[in-house]
Amino acid sequence: MGIATMEAMEAQIRLLEVEERPADEGERGEEEGVGVDKTFRPYDPDQLLLLSPSIQDWVPDGHLAGFVSDLVEHGLDLSPIYAAYEEERGFPPYDPRLMLKLLLYGYATGTPSSRKLEQRSYDDVACRFLCADQHPDYRSIARFRRRHLEALSELFTQAFALCAKAGLVKLGRVALDGTKLRANASRHKAMSYERMEREEARLEGELAELRARAQALLEQAEQADEAEDARYGEDRRGDELPEELARREKRLQTIREAKAALEAEARAKAEGKRRTGDDDEPPKPKPKAQRNFTDPDSRIMKTADKSFHQCYNGQAVVDERSQVIVAAELTDCAADAPGLAPLLDQLEANVAAAAPALDLEGTELLADSGFYSEDNVDACTERGLDPFIATGRLKHSQAPPPAPRGRIPKGATPKQRMARKLRTRKGRAAYARRKAIVEPVFGQLETVQNGRRLLLRGKPAARAEWRLHCACHNLLKLFRAGGLARLRPQAGAEGTPGASKKRLRAASLDALCGRGRALRGWLAANPRVRAAISVPALVTDPGS
Repeated sequence: MGIATMEAMEAQIRLLEVEERPADEGERGEEEGVGVDKTFRPYDPDQLLLLSPSIQDWVPDGHLAGFVSDLVEHGLDLSPIYAAYEEERGFPPYDPRLMLKLLLYGYATGTPSSRKLEQRSYDDVACRFLCADQHPDYRSIARFRRRHLEALSELFTQAFALCAKAGLVKLGRVALDGTKLRANASRHKAMSYERMEREEARLEGELAELRARAQALLEQAEQADEAEDARYGEDRRGDELPEELARREKRLQTIREAKAALEAEARAKAEGKRRTGDDDEPPKPKPKAQRNFTDPDSRIMKTADKSFHQCYNGQAVVDERSQVIVAAELTDCAADAPGLAPLLDQLEANVAAAAPALDLEGTELLADSGFYSEDNVDACTERGLDPFIATGRLKHSQAPPPAPRGRIPKGATPKQRMARKLRTRKGRAAYARRKAIVEPVFGQLETVQNGRRLLLRGKPAARAEWRLHCACHNLLKLFRAGGLARLRPQAGAEGTPGASKKRLRAASLDALCGRGRALRGWLAANPRVRAAISVPALVTDPGS
C-alpha cells in the first residue's frame, strides 16, 4: 500500500514538471494556443539605440508642447524676467526659459501645482521635452513663480497682443461676466467680529487663570532645586511659559490682529460719511463681518452651487470673434458692479498697448444684471461703448416683455431706458449673444485648466495667478487657430509648432545630400573603382 502511494505521488510530480526553455526561445508566436505562423511587430524593450536620441523627436508635430517651446523661444519678451537676476554670485539657477515653458504648459493643461509639475517632469514625455530632460524640484518651481509673479501676470498683455496680431480679436462686441474663484483657505478658518469679541474675553480670562497658576508653580519651584528639577527637568530654568499658556497667547494675538483689521476697514468705509462735529462713537464692524486667518484678503461668497466658500471674484471681458479675453481683473468684493470701471480702464490700456489698430468706439458691451448701475452705464458711454446691461433677472421659462411702442417718455429713469433698450429687437438679438460669448470661457478655464481654485494666497498673488490663467487661455486659442504661423505667414513653417524639429531635419538632409554629391564626383573621377563596385540591381517586380 505504501509503495503504490509513492508511485502515485511520483506520477503527479512528473505531470507537474515543465521543461525549461531559454529566454530567447519564448516567442509568443511559437507557443501553443497562439495563431500559427503569425508575425508580430518587433518588440524589444532592451534594444540599445545606435544613434543618440533627439529631444525634438519626443513629441509629434503640432503638439501643444512644441507650440509652447516655440512661443517662449521666439514669441514672448522675457526681458522683465531676466532683469530680476542682478546677482552674479551663487549657484546657477535653472534657465528661465525652461521654468516658463513648464509653468505655461502646466497651467494650460490643468496642472498648476509645483509638486505635480515636478512629478510630470519625470512621467510626462511632453514635460521632459520642454525641460530638456532636466527635473527642477518643486521648491525651485514655486520660488520662480513667486519671484516673477508680476512678470507672469503681464504675460496676459503679450498673449492678447499675439491674438490680436493673429486676427483673433475684432472688438465689435464684447461680453463681461464674473466667476467665484475658490481661495486657498477654508471657510472654517474664518471668524466673525462678534465671535472675536467673545473669544477675546474668554481667552483673557483663561490666560489670567493660567498666569496665576504658573506664578504659583514658579514660587514653589524657588523653594528647592530638587523639586524644580523634578518638575521641569534638569535642562529647563523653570520660568518658561507652559505650552498651554503660549498657545492661548498666540491665538489671542491672532484674534486681536484680525479684530483690529476689521475695525480699520469699518473706519475706512465710514470715512467721509460722518458729519462734521459728530460726537458719536467710532464706527465698529458689523457683528457678522468675518475675516479669514489663512487668507485674510479672501471673502465668504456664494458660489454657483448655492454654497458658501472663501473666494475671490474673477472678472473677464471676452471678445466675440474667437472668445479671446481682452481684460481680466480680480476683486475681493462679491458684487460685480463695483469692478466694471476698473475693467474698462484696463480694457482701454490693453487695446492701446497691444492692439492700437483696433477701435473701441461703438463697441457693444454685454453684461448681466449684476453689473448694472447708473454709474456703470455712464462709464461705458464716456468711453464710447454701447452698453447692453440687464436691469433684472427673468426666470428660465419667462419670456421677456415686448418693447413698448412710441417715443421714450421724458421722465424715464436711466434704468427704465436701459430696460426699454434691451426689449427692442436689436437689444434682444445683442443680449442673446452674451452667454454664448463669455460663459464658455469660464467653463474652459475651470475644466481644461483647472482654474476653479487658486493656489496663491493674498489678493495681489491671486490676481496675478488669475491673469496667468487668462493668458494661458488666450495662448490655447492661438494654438488651436494655427499657432505662430498666423503671425508670420510669409515665413513659411518657421513659426509653426515643431519648427525647430523641421529645421533640424532639413539641416541633416542638406548634409547628407552634400556628402552624396561629393561621393558621386569622386566616383566619376575614378571609373575603375565605379566599375568594380557596380552590381546589377535586384528587381523583385519587373513591372515596376
